[in-house]
Amino acid sequence: MNKNLRKAVIAGNWKMNKTRPEAKALLEAIIPLVANAKDKIEVIACVPFTNLETAVAVTAGSNIKVGAENVHFEKSGAYTGEISADMLSEVGAEYVVVGHSERRQYFGETDETVNKRTKAALAGGLKPIVCVGELLAEREANITEEVISRQIKLDLADISAEDVKKAIIAYEPVWAIGTGKTATADQAQEVCAFIRATLAKLYDNATADAVTIQYGGSMNAKNCAELLSKPDVDGGLIGGASLKAEDFNVIVQAAVEG
Repeated sequence: MNKNLRKAVIAGNWKMNKTRPEAKALLEAIIPLVANAKDKIEVIACVPFTNLETAVAVTAGSNIKVGAENVHFEKSGAYTGEISADMLSEVGAEYVVVGHSERRQYFGETDETVNKRTKAALAGGLKPIVCVGELLAEREANITEEVISRQIKLDLADISAEDVKKAIIAYEPVWAIGTGKTATADQAQEVCAFIRATLAKLYDNATADAVTIQYGGSMNAKNCAELLSKPDVDGGLIGGASLKAEDFNVIVQAAVEG
C-alpha cells in the first residue's frame, strides 16, 4: 500500500449471505472492532439488496460505509428483478461491486455490461468497485496480462480520468475465488502493478497513482499482512472472511498498520 498517494480500502463482499437480523448482529460486532480505522483507511460492507436499509441504519455514525453487490445500467424501466443506481443511492449506499467473477460466470456479465454498469454507478453518485481477473486456464496459458489489459480497456471505455479516480479496481484471480487458493503476494503485486501501468497508458501517471487497486482472491486473516505489504495492493475485496467479525477485523488492522 502507498497511503501517501491513494486511499487503502478493505471491503467486505457478503455475497448471498445473512438475513436482516444476522446482518445487524454482524455489523454491530464489527463496528467497535474497526473504529480505530477512521481517517486511516476506508472500511466498506457490501451487502445483499435486502440488507441495505438495515446496514445503513446500523452503521450510521460509524466509520463503516455501505455498498451494494450489483447495479443495473438503466435508470428505470421494464427490468424485472433489477435495481438502479438511483435506488441504491436513495437508500444510502455509497459503493457498488461491478463485474464480480460470479456475476460474469453465472449471470452472463460481459465487459460491455460491466462498462455500462460502471457508467451508471458513477452517474448515480456511487463509487464502483470494478472487478477484473483471469481464469485458471488463462493463467496457465500465460495470458494473464492480455486478459487483464482487455478487461481494463473495455470495462473503463469512455470513462474520464476524473471518474476513474472515483472508482476502485479489484483484481480477483478467478481461480482463487472461494477455492481456498490464493495468489502469492508477489503474484498479486505483479498483476496490481500491471493494472496501474495499464491505467497510466490509458490516462496518465497521476491518475494511475490515485486509483485504489484491491486484491480479491481469498484474502484472509492469515495471509492479509503479506499481501497488503506490497506497494500496489491497496486493500482487499474480502469474501468469506468478511462474514466473521474477528477475521474481518484482522484484515482491517493489517491495513491500518501497513
